[in-house]
Amino acid sequence: MSNLKAIKRENISPRSNNKLRSEGLIPAILYGGKDSNQNISVQKKDLKNLVNSDTFLSKVLELDIDGKKEKVIPRDVAFHVVSEEPIHIDFMRIVAGKKIILEIPVKFINHPDSPGLKRGGVLNIVRRKVELKCPAENIPNEIIIDLTGTDIGTSIKISSVKLEGNVTPTITDRDFVIATVASPTVMKEPEKPAEGEAAAEGAEGEVTAEGAETVSKDGEAAKKDDKSKEGADKKPDEKKPAEKKPAEKK
Repeated sequence: MSNLKAIKRENISPRSNNKLRSEGLIPAILYGGKDSNQNISVQKKDLKNLVNSDTFLSKVLELDIDGKKEKVIPRDVAFHVVSEEPIHIDFMRIVAGKKIILEIPVKFINHPDSPGLKRGGVLNIVRRKVELKCPAENIPNEIIIDLTGTDIGTSIKISSVKLEGNVTPTITDRDFVIATVASPTVMKEPEKPAEGEAAAEGAEGEVTAEGAETVSKDGEAAKKDDKSKEGADKKPDEKKPAEKKPAEKK
């Protein structure tokens, strides 16, 4: 669990919030439970790595507000449209005994131990996150799926995922698919023979590119003779006078 120090903020005007951001702070709000909403700010440097992670919106944090510690979970982050820096965060208090609906990211492990992937199969991820109903005190950081032994054609469903006690998917009417191990989507083209081999194969009776027909050695020779006869009947082309090049401009 990560610990964050937070500071109360009394002034919530846009000008005041911009001043906080210029000082390396992120304006935030804390809500939920029996206590009233509280305006706070947190250090951007303390959240730099957490905000951009897939698990941020499902990660339990401990806020230290002037010595008072509270367990919270981030519920929303607003980013600047140009700089893409976080400019506001919503935190929700975690109340023991309550259940929270969260989207938990899926993590796949042991790719090298999958026979299907070894044979060129592709891991087709249908859901990168799964919505779960979790007790406030038992929120998983991620759903782990072990790919060991999975072959081409394997379909990984939610029923095959081991969830901790009292953690249940919000979709209960069907056994939905999280990922599959599919056949390769790109097939390798057969290797082309070398030029010498191609010529030899054509001479032995292979289909040629020009005539698209099978010819033998004798037949090929006959074609060459016909062409030579045709060439003998034709008169040589008259030589055209050489074109004069235009004089270069000085």
